[in-house]
Amino acid sequence: MLTPGHATAAAALRIERAPVPAAQVVAGAPGTGSAVLDVLGDTEIGVWEMSPGAMRDVEVDEVFLVLTGAATVDFEADGRRITLAPGDIVRLVTGMRTVWTVTETLRKLYLA
Repeated sequence: MLTPGHATAAAALRIERAPVPAAQVVAGAPGTGSAVLDVLGDTEIGVWEMSPGAMRDVEVDEVFLVLTGAATVDFEADGRRITLAPGDIVRLVTGMRTVWTVTETLRKLYLA
């Protein structure tokens, strides 16, 4: 948990990754992991990471800030693609179907 009045180096946190379930893998052998940092009311704050590769996902209500890495996210509903780099902020909503393609291990700070 976050300690009030103290800094947490989110980009340097140790996060253990597990292989993405085979049914979600699109390419490569990506792994994901996360660390919950705190909860404010009903909102979870955490760090999520994905190693290079591609996977399908169904999103939840979330806002995230990319800390490190590089990726694209394809939105199946309309075919849009966004490119992610450090400093980018993205809003996702429950039910969005996406394909994440990570070219450099991606780490994001999320609120969900």
